[in-house]
Amino acid sequence: MLYLVGLGLADEMDISVKGLEAVKTADRVYLEAYTSILLVDKEKLEAYYGRSVILADREMVESSSDDILSGADKSNVAFLVVGDTFGATTHTDLILRARELNVPTKTIFNASIMNAIGATGLQLYNFGQTVSMVFFTDTWKPSSFYDRIKENRQIGLHTLVLLDIKVKEQSLENLARGKKIFEPPRFMTVAQCAEQMLDTEQERGEGVYGPDSLACGVARIGAADQKFVAGTLTQLSQADLGKPLHSLVLLGRRAHDLERDYIREFAVDTTSFDSIWNRDYKGKQ
Repeated sequence: MLYLVGLGLADEMDISVKGLEAVKTADRVYLEAYTSILLVDKEKLEAYYGRSVILADREMVESSSDDILSGADKSNVAFLVVGDTFGATTHTDLILRARELNVPTKTIFNASIMNAIGATGLQLYNFGQTVSMVFFTDTWKPSSFYDRIKENRQIGLHTLVLLDIKVKEQSLENLARGKKIFEPPRFMTVAQCAEQMLDTEQERGEGVYGPDSLACGVARIGAADQKFVAGTLTQLSQADLGKPLHSLVLLGRRAHDLERDYIREFAVDTTSFDSIWNRDYKGKQ
């Protein structure tokens, strides 16, 4: 049996009882370690689960999935996913490959950023399409996210922006030379995301959002030190929310007064927040 087990968002104790039971029965335990990260290291997981954990990087999961599935038709293999099990298309691929090999599968769900973002006070049914923001380079500044945000904004919905992480990545130079040298991990911050969003608006110039558009930045959601900051994109581009992982929500114009009352507690400056809310959001539901 292949078990896909969601781990939740923060630490070793976020796993469900059902998930922990599956891990304890497994002969091999893999931790998918590139689409997201927990806020604790592998050793803490091993101590709590009572099992050795094999780190599964992008190359292993996407190119060597048969190694993960080897013997899973006769024994139990657990594949651990930070957040929920189907948070990335990679995990769907693994299920499809298991089906091809006649390996039975079982999925054990958990919390993910997709539902935990409700901790901001923004109502989940007021969210539109989720988008991803990658690190820009001097020669690569993709803006496909902008079109999805535009569609959300046209019908007044919030947009959850998932921020880039770089784990076990090679530089273009080392990749071209075939050198297995990896760059230090990098995790995008709310400030970097807001700045890139403003740069893209300036480049595209379609008025989808602007410096005064309200947004809410979140950090380490689900952890004891989770943090929320609400304000304009300009204010968030200067905000320091501390350690990873970060996400950002761009408010839609259909935001409800109850949502305003909740996120106002996190405002960088309540005076400017109130002024912009009354001008751009109030009565637009």
